Amino acid sequence: MASSSTSVDVEIFGATYHVRGEHDRQYLQQLAEMVDQKMREISEKAPTVDTGKIAILAALNLADELLQCNNQQEGERVEIMEKVAELTGVLTKALNS
Repeated sequence: MASSSTSVDVEIFGATYHVRGEHDRQYLQQLAEMVDQKMREISEKAPTVDTGKIAILAALNLADELLQCNNQQEGERVEIMEKVAELTGVLTKALNS
């Protein structure tokens, strides 16, 4: 079964791109807005850098944010599993008493 795709024109850093994806138009537009915002933030700090370098720096910044979120989520998962194991031990002990 083939998945449906959505197409939308988005503007990123002054250029229009035709984007196709498996999500709805609003989601694709939101992604483009995130990239555009990150590129604009970087260009304000380094106005002489060319667009290609700004795009790479934006990608690195977004990848850093994603990795930090993933690491935080993994840490929270470990904490939850430890708490579940602790509570399971308490419940087992209570049931065996």
